[in-house]
Amino acid sequence: MSSEHRPPIVALASIARPTFDLPLARATAEQAAAAIGAAGLALAGPGSELLVDSGGAEQALAALRDQPFDLLVLLQASFADSTIAVRAATLAQEAGLPLLLWAVPEARTGERLRLNSLCGINLAGHALTVRGIAYDYLLAPPDEPAAIARIATLARAGAARRALSGARIGVVGQHPEGFEPCAYDAGELAAIFGAAVVPIELGAALARARDVGAAPREAFVARAAAHAPNLTELDRAAVYGTAGVYAALRAYADEQRLDGVAVRCWPEYFTELGCAACGAMSMLNDECTPASCEADVHGTLTLVLLRALSGAPAFIADLVSVDVASDTAALWHCGLAPPSMADPEAGVRGALHSNRRLPLLFEFPLRPGRVTLARISRTRWTAGRAGYRLVIGGGEMLRAPRSFSGTTGVIRFDRPAGEVLDTVMGAGLEHHLCLVYGDYRAELRSLARLVGLELLELC
Repeated sequence: MSSEHRPPIVALASIARPTFDLPLARATAEQAAAAIGAAGLALAGPGSELLVDSGGAEQALAALRDQPFDLLVLLQASFADSTIAVRAATLAQEAGLPLLLWAVPEARTGERLRLNSLCGINLAGHALTVRGIAYDYLLAPPDEPAAIARIATLARAGAARRALSGARIGVVGQHPEGFEPCAYDAGELAAIFGAAVVPIELGAALARARDVGAAPREAFVARAAAHAPNLTELDRAAVYGTAGVYAALRAYADEQRLDGVAVRCWPEYFTELGCAACGAMSMLNDECTPASCEADVHGTLTLVLLRALSGAPAFIADLVSVDVASDTAALWHCGLAPPSMADPEAGVRGALHSNRRLPLLFEFPLRPGRVTLARISRTRWTAGRAGYRLVIGGGEMLRAPRSFSGTTGVIRFDRPAGEVLDTVMGAGLEHHLCLVYGDYRAELRSLARLVGLELLELC
């Protein structure tokens, strides 16, 4: 996946009828288009051009079929029957993208009803409902900040949906025995999310890492040393082994157009290559190529989702400590967090894996700030198939020393920590949660509705 993060694309279709006040409708559409563009969103579709008849609408919508977009906004610039609305909404439904019906309020002047916009989306909403087409709606002026913020949220959710539907996840080897949360069904992921799983044979991946030449290893070590100045204190052969792991995984991602990788990181990388894969995955994460350990495909897909929403690196972690007295919890993993997440006051150091005593991994506490938690989660089996839900949460990462060796963060959830733990255990959630800096819960809620996932809110 490219580290470039494009703005979401809003397709705007403005509907009107000549028997209403067309100059006011046109001014309304122009204001809406300008406000969307001023918010940093890209515009597609007919935009402020009024669609007033079936012929013109058909031509505009046919052109829209060939344009990428993340959200379709139907602006009821004035009243119109539901014909054009249904045709436009079908486009969003076919693409699996969100649809927003937008009406503008009208002053009660005692004179002519100039737009009758609200009645227009009411009529359209009924027509879409009987056809099973989902939608959101707004009743707001065309330049209201809250309305534009809602449009931006839905557009980001749509962009994330598109990222999932085209995602290619490379999985290196099989998950360790007894790690059932990392099991996956490629057919289900393709059917529900449109994501493809690309298997990579573990032995081939190990051999490729072993065969990496000197120059790529040196380049990795130079980059790693820029993050962790103590690199020369660690076993050179093992550090260069991790460099080979990185080069091999990077090559697979580039050659096979992978959006993320899920790696069986133990025991073979330790026993056969004499190094940890953690540092390699950390650098991939920092490059916005999501990587998770223990061949956790759902975890990597969640990282892809968070990266699509935020444009920033994400991190997969275990919940390893809950302290009810301080109302905090510790999130931890061996050392695959992106170095850009490090607390700048603490810095980053190269370190040994806590159990295997081999490098290379990056050790640091996470920086303070607002974070979003998420997990694409498999639920109980029904009729031979697994269900899926989206787990989301939020909290504040606190400035704190490392709780354990490796990468750790001390978090205060938006609910009491004991209640969060009760939810995790009561719902039988997987042991991996993903996090990203920022608050993207509104986008994740919209995405869950869009995909048809059960939503479980931790906090």
